[in-house]
Amino acid sequence: MGRLAAGLATATVLSVTASGCVTVHGELEVVPGATRAEAAKALADFTVAYNRADEAYDPALDEDRVTGSLGAINQAGLTARRKNNPDGNAAHKPLELSDATYTIPAKAGWPRWFVADTDSNRDQDGGKLDTRWLLAFVRTGADAPWKVAYLAVVAPSALPKFRKDADGWAQPVPAADTDATLATPPAELSTTYTGYLQKGAPDIFAPGVTTSGWRDARKNTRKAGFSFQYVDQALDSGTFAPLGLTTEDGGALVFFSSRHFERQTAAEGLRPAVSDDVRALLTGEVKSTLTKERVSSQLVYVPKRGAGDGGATDGRVRVLNRLPGLVAAEGS
Repeated sequence: MGRLAAGLATATVLSVTASGCVTVHGELEVVPGATRAEAAKALADFTVAYNRADEAYDPALDEDRVTGSLGAINQAGLTARRKNNPDGNAAHKPLELSDATYTIPAKAGWPRWFVADTDSNRDQDGGKLDTRWLLAFVRTGADAPWKVAYLAVVAPSALPKFRKDADGWAQPVPAADTDATLATPPAELSTTYTGYLQKGAPDIFAPGVTTSGWRDARKNTRKAGFSFQYVDQALDSGTFAPLGLTTEDGGALVFFSSRHFERQTAAEGLRPAVSDDVRALLTGEVKSTLTKERVSSQLVYVPKRGAGDGGATDGRVRVLNRLPGLVAAEGS
């Protein structure tokens, strides 16, 4: 796992420099991150680039429109599919994003960002299950393009209402939450989530498929002749930094990233199976072990400190969506 972790760690360090977190050009005034016209154009530009890349299975065609966890997942996925389908995507269906609304926080300095809440033509179950696509766009400087750092697919009923000022601009959540107004600081979510998956503590997450259910599934992994190990690591700096918006009830809706390793070790005489998608991203030779590395983005609702409803989710962080993707694999 060491070499895989080192590679992404290097990318993360580089992304801190590229993230534009230091205020430049003296821009200390609190202003909206974008106009609504700029946000609409950013969404249109992303959709065009995404469709071109998906049709050709060419990561170069949208690499300047994605970043952060979505960028890592998108670029690795396109790279793998291109190796397996060099002629492109014969089943390509253009992504359509419509009925967009934009939640744009007012803030000082860079990076600036906003969230596009859209309808898509990719609803599950043939459209029977209505979902919304939330895309978090980030811009690192005045001359930089808007890039999508996070994508979450959520039922409309799960989304809280955002707190806005008289002009309709949203309020970003300070990552550190120094006033301790939230159940947990957004800056600590990646560390807290990965710690919970490893140890079951701190137990601040509501039960669900991506929390208690995932822990139980991993503990109960069984396959004759094979053993499984899981390692979870925080991923929360540079372009992987969390992004949060304050909600009307004093809580927050937060996007954050994490990194996860799964190692499968075979008994003597056996060998882990390698799918085509894994093989396309594989380094080394699979003899007795196969280690898969995934990057994951989460969208969570963080209640205000002391909030509670008396139920199973009483005052706990609720994971509304998790989007994982294979980014590397190593055999030995």
